[in-house]
Amino acid sequence: MIRFLFMGLMLYIGYRILVSLISPKKTAAKPAAKSRDSGEETHRDPVCGLYVSEETAVIGRHDGQRHYFCSMDCLEKYREQLDHSSPS
Repeated sequence: MIRFLFMGLMLYIGYRILVSLISPKKTAAKPAAKSRDSGEETHRDPVCGLYVSEETAVIGRHDGQRHYFCSMDCLEKYREQLDHSSPS
């Protein structure tokens, strides 16, 4: 009886490994992609990489372009990076 349980367990584990190897890989979401559920446009935070909707994002401007951030902390880090990279 234990042999059958062990054999069944090994077959199941082998099956799960095969399925994970054969199934297509998921790709990362594109920046400025439309959310499927709400239809809102999302943007990638340039500091932490989190995707945020336009409605909930903290918006900053640089060289006339809008940048979307998940929080004020990320906006401040972005501004610090700009201050350190700009020539004096």
